[in-house]
Amino acid sequence: MAKFNRKVARDRRHTRIRRRVAGNETRPRLTVFRSLTNVYAQVIDDTKGITLASASSLDEEIKKSSDGKKKVDVSKMVGALVAKRAKEKGVTMVAFDRGGFKYHGRVKALAEAVREQGLKF
Repeated sequence: MAKFNRKVARDRRHTRIRRRVAGNETRPRLTVFRSLTNVYAQVIDDTKGITLASASSLDEEIKKSSDGKKKVDVSKMVGALVAKRAKEKGVTMVAFDRGGFKYHGRVKALAEAVREQGLKF
């Protein structure tokens, strides 16, 4: 058995969340992952197993304008970008998957930015 640490605890929370949250054609899943330095977001249709839209703090559009900004501000930019890309694909509603992370800080900032761009969840 793995030693109990923060990663194992997050994986357990994520597994619990994924039992309830699933994406489909009409309401794909918006999943968030954050590392110490970056944040990633994807809009996924779980029935087909495809990613409809994605954005991260490593994208060129965000990387250029994120120098000197706080991580929360970069997360807002990632949220706005993934929402814009999802809307281009015709997505209006998503199921939010916080990935086992607390709905706080960077995850909350990303979610609020997605809502501001017009996606509903």
